[in-house]
Amino acid sequence: MAVQQTQALPPQYVEDLQKDYGTQLTATTAAPLDTSKFAPTVAGQDPAQQQAYQMATTQGQGIGAFQPYITQAGAYSGPQGYQSFMSPYQQDVIDATMQEYDTQAAAGLTGIGQQAAMSGNLGGGREGVMRAQYQNKSDMNRALLQSGLLQQGFTQANQLANQAFGQQQSLASQVPGLYGQDIATLGSAGAGQQAFEQAGLDATREANRLSAYEPYERLGYLGSGIASIASGAPGQYQSMVQPNPTPLQNALGIAGVGAGLMTGYGDYLRGSRGIA
Repeated sequence: MAVQQTQALPPQYVEDLQKDYGTQLTATTAAPLDTSKFAPTVAGQDPAQQQAYQMATTQGQGIGAFQPYITQAGAYSGPQGYQSFMSPYQQDVIDATMQEYDTQAAAGLTGIGQQAAMSGNLGGGREGVMRAQYQNKSDMNRALLQSGLLQQGFTQANQLANQAFGQQQSLASQVPGLYGQDIATLGSAGAGQQAFEQAGLDATREANRLSAYEPYERLGYLGSGIASIASGAPGQYQSMVQPNPTPLQNALGIAGVGAGLMTGYGDYLRGSRGIA
């Protein structure tokens, strides 16, 4: 006894659409997707960032910017620190002062001789004692005057050395800080520019990615439409393109959608033809 088999075939236009879809799907997926066009790229350092790095790592500008001032401060300390601040004219002042003192002292000796002559003791022992006493006192006063002048010069030079020492210490703190401000400003400005360039690279990458996946997106939308027409139910299509996915995620998404569509078509065809 012959077995009669009845098949419910889809309309011709549905078969035509399915055939066209299969042709496009084969052509689209035949060649591997060139993911290099939308591979992540990182913007290079901005010149301002490079300059900040160079300053930060250059001896005397970033690293060790304080060292010259600490070294100079050391020259102004210790027992010899005052010497650089001694007045070059101090000895001239001392010489002139002592010369004037000697002149005045000599005049004093002359006065003793005149007093001895008037008293009738000129050349006598009394005059000799008076001269000796006067000379001793004069010599002592001369030594005190000279030591006072030397002490005054030393004190002034020592004060100036202490002042210079403090100035160098202050510069040792201020100069690195100023360099640091320049480095920070350059680094910040460079980072902003780098971020701007990175945004441009990301936008280009996104545009390339959308362009590369556009045929797959279009093909997926077409397949979803064909499936809804064949089944008689409204179809829903979910875009495969999500914001900034990785190439691997995209590849897996496309494979999953393609496999699902082909499985659905196979099930539909088997069911429409009455094939178990």
